[in-house]
Amino acid sequence: MDWTEEGYILAVKPHGETSAIINILTKTRGRHAGLVRGGRSRRLRPVLQPGNKVTARWQARLSEHLGSFNVEALDAQAAIFMEHRTSLAGLNSISALCMAALPERESHENLYTVFEILLDNLHDLDIWPALYIRFELALLQALGYGLDLSKCAATGSIENLTHISPRSGRAVSAGAAEPYLDKMIPLPGFLNGTNRLQPGDIVKGLDLTGYFLETRVFHAMNKETPPERNRLVDLLTAAQESSE
Repeated sequence: MDWTEEGYILAVKPHGETSAIINILTKTRGRHAGLVRGGRSRRLRPVLQPGNKVTARWQARLSEHLGSFNVEALDAQAAIFMEHRTSLAGLNSISALCMAALPERESHENLYTVFEILLDNLHDLDIWPALYIRFELALLQALGYGLDLSKCAATGSIENLTHISPRSGRAVSAGAAEPYLDKMIPLPGFLNGTNRLQPGDIVKGLDLTGYFLETRVFHAMNKETPPERNRLVDLLTAAQESSE
């Protein structure tokens, strides 16, 4: 077995004295692990950092084997993210969610595209938190738990969608949601077609995706939400409160 593809480093684990086992996210082969011989060397350590884009050649005698990677750097963004606390927290959360939730070797091309757009903007705090929420929505979609934000579940209306039903994951209009507000999850405006961020929208969006990640994805796996995500939520919540 032999293939070559571009991908992003998600995680690196030491193996023996000189090697490392890495996980990368690729477009057509999904999350994929492999052994990098000499991965702990001075030459490869800067390359094998989460967030870096690489060209990876995977080789194994049989498809079910761990196999080995030969990697070459394409875009070493990790160093940039490490200079900014919040960007680094975002990268850590993205990587941890992919590692915890994505089945290995299962292709999710749309998720890969959203992942790539998010990383390309992770240096700009004015942009990436909203993109991060869209990444979590894409992750839910890839795992079979996509939310339906297109129309009201009760009336079919596409206007004034303000909430999400926690039971169905479908949007609900303001009028239909009114009698059940204590049971509904607020839908931030930038996700319902207005494309404009309002104060509080980021925290609302994180609450929304966090609820479905916890109850649909990680509960079914008997796992907790990765602590990296919780740390990111705390940072972004604090940032919002300080700006109010």
